[in-house]
Amino acid sequence: MTDQQTTPRPLRKIACIGEVMIEMVLQDDGGAALNVAGDTYNTAVYLAQRLQGTPAAVSYVTALGQDSFSLRAMTRMQAEGIDTACVERRADKSIGLYAIETDGAGERSFTYWRSDSAARTMFQAPCTVDLRVLADFDLIYLSGITLAILPPLMRTALLAALDACRRGGALVAYDSNHRPRLWESAAVARETNIAMWQRTDIALPSVDDESVIHDDDSEAAALARLAGYGLTRGALKRGPTGPAPLVGRYDGPPFPAVTQVVDTTAAGDSFNAGYLAAIVQGQSADRAMMAGHMLAAHVVQRRGAIVPLDGA
Repeated sequence: MTDQQTTPRPLRKIACIGEVMIEMVLQDDGGAALNVAGDTYNTAVYLAQRLQGTPAAVSYVTALGQDSFSLRAMTRMQAEGIDTACVERRADKSIGLYAIETDGAGERSFTYWRSDSAARTMFQAPCTVDLRVLADFDLIYLSGITLAILPPLMRTALLAALDACRRGGALVAYDSNHRPRLWESAAVARETNIAMWQRTDIALPSVDDESVIHDDDSEAAALARLAGYGLTRGALKRGPTGPAPLVGRYDGPPFPAVTQVVDTTAAGDSFNAGYLAAIVQGQSADRAMMAGHMLAAHVVQRRGAIVPLDGA
């Protein structure tokens, strides 16, 4: 969908909704490194870094336990400059965990332990952080994983809350980041994503996810279908090829190739952060696509979801 307001308000307060987890990265020597990560969380971290020194502020919206690893995640978020006022704490739940392995080409495989994750209970009573908090934000970002981990009734309630936020002048950004095992069925994933695209202002899909969810047989088919939802702002991520605009053409310089991919974890998440940071700062769509591509190119040449941005 296109923007609801004729004169967009400044995007000063940004909410990223989703699940933050403990990331266990398996090392070549058989050991493992523990980090804090998660798709929308990764975007929140890079977005906060890119917006440091600007009037914009990034908040993370989720639920955590009260275990030591949940505390580690809270501490890490705060250290990254992310506001944690919208993080629910559950005494009877814990944070999710995933292990990640990468092959010689940098492609990743995951093993998850998240069935009792506190994030699955966000916005649900009894709580101190409910859906009304979203009305305070100018830009709200979420992903397919955010929707997939929620119970069906809460998904519906979240979509209604996003409608209300958009009527109030907020923008909604969405990435259909797809994990088939999190959904009840392929049909539910497809229907929910269609409903989400119909209430999205800034669309950040990837061609791979869209082809799995909707059986698109080409990039052109994906772009045509997305256009059919009324989407005009955003970019279709195409991996090393670089992004494509949802409508029209890209008139900027060529997207530089990445010479050595070490780990593709957070490639899309970091692209989203670079893109959204540019939009928040009033840059053009072409500049936003380049900003997203360059940030993702930096991230995939290093191991792990969150990497230092020195020189990026």
